[in-house]
This record gives sequence, structure tokens and C-alpha cells, in this order.
Amino acid sequence: VCVVYCSDHTYTTIRVAVAATGREVTSAVADKLASNDDLLLVHLSSAGEKQMLKPNDVSVFSTLSINGRMFACPRDQLNALTPLPDQEGPSAGSMSSFELMSSKDLAYQMTLYDWELFSCVHEHELLYHTFGRQSFRRTTANLDLFLRRFNQVQLWVVTEVCLCGQLSKRVQLLKKFIKIAAHCREFKNLNSFFAIIMGMSNPAVSRLTQTWEKLPSKFKKFYAEFESMMVSCSSKNNFLLTPKWTIKLLTF
Repeated sequence: VCVVYCSDHTYTTIRVAVAATGREVTSAVADKLASNDDLLLVHLSSAGEKQMLKPNDVSVFSTLSINGRMFACPRDQLNALTPLPDQEGPSAGSMSSFELMSSKDLAYQMTLYDWELFSCVHEHELLYHTFGRQSFRRTTANLDLFLRRFNQVQLWVVTEVCLCGQLSKRVQLLKKFIKIAAHCREFKNLNSFFAIIMGMSNPAVSRLTQTWEKLPSKFKKFYAEFESMMVSCSSKNNFLLTPKWTIKLLTF
């Protein structure tokens, strides 16, 4: 079941296949709304950027951005499309509950979830993604979800740090994320490990000079080591977004 919004922010739900094309989605929406208009299918980002999807695009819902929404509208309403209020993201962080959680337990649960997503990816999806799934007219939905997960974790780090208004709390957050990253590396979950480090190196976080200055030297050393690993992998063109799993570490 997928949700498609209209220009007035009302929505309708449709039931389509994972590999449904843009044409099939607009047809289902038109039937549900009893509309005779030729509808455009538009991916609208939280910043208001519009991407019109083609009728032959496949698996259109699995390619939505983190805060993106799918809209269907006649061409004359295209310029009237505006982001939904909930696309702006949260207005407050979750530090109060987040700091009570064990860093190792969080890393473990993240690893289990990443593994679940990764194990669903078929090797053919990698080929479709590399050479263009439109050429094969096959879905890469599982791979899309796995790649989306990387972005979710990265933006989660940025969001939590930037929404924290107290200097001392931000320092605690940085320490927390460094600990989680260390445990992810321990579990051989390079997907979440690199996502966390990339989130911490985001300009919105790295520019918080006073926060970084208050970070204990031990954690600065850990972060510098982790960041050098990321730079090293990137410079060798072998930056892995997929985990290197060790089953032994995933058992109690």
C-alpha cells in the first residue's frame, strides 16, 4: 500500500506492485480519485525540489528520498506543489531517551537491521543498479532500501547533534556516536560505521568548534582514526557501503 499526495495536501492510498511503473501508479491514482485528467507523477523533496518521473520508470516508491513524498497532479498544478509540514523533519532531538540506551546494544540492533536489509538484496539488483534498471525493466527495491538506510543513519547523526541546544549535551552526543561507531566496527558493520562517521563529518556538525574543543582527547583520537579509515577507503575507490558481516559476533 502506497501513499500519493495531491496538490492540496490531501492523499490517497493505492495498492501496486513493488516494480510498478510510473504509468501504473498514475493510472491507479486516477482510478481511485475518479479523475479524467492526465496526471504527472512528481517526487517532491523537503526543500521543494520537484522531479517528474517518467511513465516507464520502475519501482518509483523505493527511490524516494528520506523526506521525499510522491505527488500526482495535473500539469497546470505542478507549480502549486509545496512540501508537507511533516517533511520539515523533527523540531526536537531525542537526547533524553537516547542517552539512556546502551551504545553497544544500539550498535547491535542497528547491525541486525542492516543485516536483514542486506540479506534481502539479490545479486542481480547490483547489476541492474550498475547498468540501469530501466534497461532491464527490473526492480532494485531491496538495494534501494539498503542504500537509503545509509542516508538515514547519516542524517540521523546530523539531526540529533544540530537539534541539541546545550553545549555539554552536544559533547555527550558526539561521545555517544563515536562509541556506537566503534561497536559497529566491532560487529563488522561497515555500513552503519561509515554512515555515522560521515554524519559527524558533515559541515553542519564539523563547524561546531566549541563542541569539538570540549570533546575529551581520547574520543578525538578515536574519531580521527575512524575518519582516516573513511578517507583511505574513499581515496582507493573501494569505499564500501555494504557490511562485512561476522556471524559469530551476531550471536549472544
